[in-house]
Amino acid sequence: MTKDLVDLSVNLGKLTLKNPVMPSSGLFGYGIEFKDFFNLNELGAIVVKGTTLYPKAGNFEHRFTEVSGCASLSTIGLQNVGIERFVKEKLPFLRSLEVPIIVNIAGETVDEFIRLTEILSKEEGVSGIEINLACPNVKGGGAKFSEDPDMVYKVVKAVRDSTHLTIISKPSAGKIDISVLAKICEEAGADAICPNYSVMGMVIDIHTRKSKLGKNLLASVGGPWMKPISLGLVWQAAKSVKIPIIGGGGITCAEDSIEFFIAGASAIQVGIFNTIEPKVIIKIIEGIKKYLEEYQVKKLTDLIGTLKLI
Repeated sequence: MTKDLVDLSVNLGKLTLKNPVMPSSGLFGYGIEFKDFFNLNELGAIVVKGTTLYPKAGNFEHRFTEVSGCASLSTIGLQNVGIERFVKEKLPFLRSLEVPIIVNIAGETVDEFIRLTEILSKEEGVSGIEINLACPNVKGGGAKFSEDPDMVYKVVKAVRDSTHLTIISKPSAGKIDISVLAKICEEAGADAICPNYSVMGMVIDIHTRKSKLGKNLLASVGGPWMKPISLGLVWQAAKSVKIPIIGGGGITCAEDSIEFFIAGASAIQVGIFNTIEPKVIIKIIEGIKKYLEEYQVKKLTDLIGTLKLI
């Protein structure tokens, strides 16, 4: 089988990706930060870091540290330039690329999600919106939107009613079963779901007795250790809905990605490992091609959801 016969394309709603690999929002920034490492046009899509209605300074420095190779802690605090500056300063570069641009949006209220969606829907070069449902609901006492089924529905439905763009819903599993959240997102009009899982942790310098993250005592823990958890979330979500699932969390190589596809993911996001090995995402794309060739799978879509139950 030749590479020409390997079809990596996948559909997320009306959006077609030439391959299923994209960076997750956050540490990949606005894409331009990685342009000197590889050709960004080789990606299936680019997911822009979380964008809010107004600029956010984020958390204190130091914001990232690696722990024993199996885990990394990051605490960005939704640092971003805000939607107005994003459109003026960041979007022009992204428009120059030949790859779908998906913007992760983070609102504190339903109205903010609507406003962000309305602004982005008018801009050329934006192909999709990813809804960050891990944001605190300010009017709801500060709990995450994902922790309230009614609010999950309201946010996703409000975004759906405000745009023609492809919508990826990113609920945070934990308090509510991911199967329940996935069904709610599908009913509200999401085109795809990207299950998210987050746990907070800390790391201490025993010589100084201070946090290795400076003034930031607690941070989100990511890295390879997350993969079994994330894989389980994908499998549960994929069984519950008919729309595509995007897997992410703990992916460091092509083999990890293949597991997610077999479990039911239509696409995958690579997160924190981009900062450790900037070219890893390209290696993953090539590795997926080689796997399909080796096992004589002509289309990636033929691999999705093929887990064999004993």
